[in-house]
Amino acid sequence: MATTAASTHHEPSAKEIRLVIAASSAGTIFEWYDFFIYGTLAALIGAAFFPSDNETLQLLLVWAGFAVGFGFRPLGAILFGFLGDRLGRKYTFLVTVTLMGVATAGVGLIPTAATIGIAAPIIVILFRILQGLALGGEYGGAAIYVAEHAPPEKRGFYTSFIQASVVGGFVLSILVVLACRALIPAEDFAEWGWRVPFLLSLILLAISLWMRFKLSESPVFQAMKEAGETAGNPFIESFTYPGNKRRIFVALFGITGILTTIWYTAFFSSLSFLRGPMRMEEGLVEVIMLVSGAIAMSFYLVVGKWSDRVGRKKPIIIGALLTLVLIFPLFWGMGSLANPGLQRSAEEAPVVVSGPDCSFDPFAEVQATPCGRVLQDLTALGVPYDLEGDASQPVVSIGAASLDYSALGTDNRRAAIQGALESQGYDFSVQTPPLANVLGIVGLLLGFGMLSALTYGSVAALLAEMFPPQIRYSSLSIPYHIGAGYLGGFLPLIAGYIQARTGDVYSGLWYTWAVVAFGAVVAWWGIKGGPPREFSDEHS
Repeated sequence: MATTAASTHHEPSAKEIRLVIAASSAGTIFEWYDFFIYGTLAALIGAAFFPSDNETLQLLLVWAGFAVGFGFRPLGAILFGFLGDRLGRKYTFLVTVTLMGVATAGVGLIPTAATIGIAAPIIVILFRILQGLALGGEYGGAAIYVAEHAPPEKRGFYTSFIQASVVGGFVLSILVVLACRALIPAEDFAEWGWRVPFLLSLILLAISLWMRFKLSESPVFQAMKEAGETAGNPFIESFTYPGNKRRIFVALFGITGILTTIWYTAFFSSLSFLRGPMRMEEGLVEVIMLVSGAIAMSFYLVVGKWSDRVGRKKPIIIGALLTLVLIFPLFWGMGSLANPGLQRSAEEAPVVVSGPDCSFDPFAEVQATPCGRVLQDLTALGVPYDLEGDASQPVVSIGAASLDYSALGTDNRRAAIQGALESQGYDFSVQTPPLANVLGIVGLLLGFGMLSALTYGSVAALLAEMFPPQIRYSSLSIPYHIGAGYLGGFLPLIAGYIQARTGDVYSGLWYTWAVVAFGAVVAWWGIKGGPPREFSDEHS
């Protein structure tokens, strides 16, 4: 495709480009707010819709519901990618933002499981599916819309606002939750106030629709339509266009696999880590994530602008390699600052569990063996442990002390284990670290934010430049949402499962490390180096 009508570029005025960026970014912020509010309120959602005596199972069920939404993103990418390439960019993402807003508000209206039983989690999952379908069409539409308005020499910078807006949705979700916590008494918030952030999505939907209705169609799509060059079947052509299978493979593993696992580790894994095993006060954690996320938004703009000079490949490779080196030290640092007593106690009084049939199934409502129930308790308490093989004595060793758990009943087992741990120096109170530690945690999270920005800031421009315009919406959206939906969306569930099985709160990071390591190899091989350039068959 050396020359087509689609390659004729209309230079928008400064006013037009500001409106394009503002409307696309605002819609992206609101749509990701809708999606992330579920993860931000994971604990309360678990209690309302997925109640279980196994706290680990309850949280895993919440993350499973989170993953279901992501699992349907590829289907949304196929559906809305087809519509975007056939009918246009503007009207397609008007539909996606409407679907997302309605589905999110619906979650806020579902009665709890205590009221309607199994129907409650089923309805939640159905709404998550709708959200996943909507999100599958949102990112591709917004990214392409801005990219096709941007002059080539500023495409990385202009599209970086879309990446920053994804973080903006996360920041907005935390900001709304903090505001609701401040205005609604704690007991009322736990009972019904958590629904308010979901219902507020209707207001955000109205604002987003108002802004997006003011937009005109993408000039690239208009040119293709006038020249009769739009795709007949964008989905099929995405896999039959010469060289596109290779490009899709690179986009899936070498671009999206890297960016999405780093992003969710940086923001969601950190949030879960600090609130869960580190036992930091929830409001403080949310403030820390709010400040870190708000500052980190600027990093994406810097990287996007930098990529206009040095190309798209260099920032991604640098970010991926640095992640492989820094991911564990960054989390170890956060742990030592958030709850230094826990790390000290684990070193001075390590926990060793022995006994017959000593295994833990995180997905079991009731563990099959006494030893499994002990491991469930330790996991819920966030205490690392080691297993002693071939042992017949049912003993929990905590430093120099030991506890025979065989005689403990269900009612007093958890209390007895926690009491034994506390007698050896473990502290299970809610943690409020000193200001210096809090600032240190913010600094480490900003380090994660920079790693995310390096691997994400230039991606919208890169993906738009990788694929031919007539099938760009579909070809971009399919690998992006398969990667983000499965490699990233299932990250909290997979990492949580690994942590539960191993008893090591840091072990789930190996999932991110492995995906990024493989992605770095693919990116090195598959992403073209050098300065940014428009799509052409000869240079793709």
